[in-house]
Amino acid sequence: LGSPHHLADFADLDQVRRLADELRDAYPRIDVLANNAGGVMGSREVTKDGHEKTLQVNHLGPFLLTHLLLDRLRESRATVINTSSAAARLFGKIDLHDLHNERKYSAQKAYGDGKLANVLFTRELHRRHGDAIATAAFHPGVVATSFATESHSMFRFFYRTPLRRFFMLTPEQGADTLVWLATAPREEWTPGGFYEKRRPQQTSPQADDAALAAGLWERSADLVGVTP
Repeated sequence: LGSPHHLADFADLDQVRRLADELRDAYPRIDVLANNAGGVMGSREVTKDGHEKTLQVNHLGPFLLTHLLLDRLRESRATVINTSSAAARLFGKIDLHDLHNERKYSAQKAYGDGKLANVLFTRELHRRHGDAIATAAFHPGVVATSFATESHSMFRFFYRTPLRRFFMLTPEQGADTLVWLATAPREEWTPGGFYEKRRPQQTSPQADDAALAAGLWERSADLVGVTP
């Protein structure tokens, strides 16, 4: 994540903490924070921090970074954009008592849960800090990158096929909604929403569960060791 001078592996929360310190020192103002991390794994892995790797990379890392930069983001009246996925609707079903999917793990469900967590985080960030921060989540589409090619999930077959250039978006096309959210006047979109192709979209019914969004925030804060 970041420029060549500010890099961190979200599978290591100490690196996320260091990154936050570096960004605060380097930038007295932050206009846009794009939490664009995303990854689908194979077999279930646990990070050195003790968390299921998919959850940490897709949700807990961005949650922690945003939290550590929160004062700067509020002062700057920033926009925070969280990259989610249609997988939130297709595979996600969050259980606050089993966030690490210890009972029934699959790579697809873990990824769907992580992307659903991005939307719930967006909703709760808007509820708590919408007076100063504009936030949105979005689905970039199926983009022709190397995503999932090193995993053991079923996604890797789609991303390895030679035909992908016919039905996948280019990285530039996939970034279109992110760039729009980052640069468009705030009157053109509604903070707290979920977008695809610059339009508001419905996603998982769980994404509209305010109690779940608040509970996830509290649980996430506890897992990464910050005050909610």
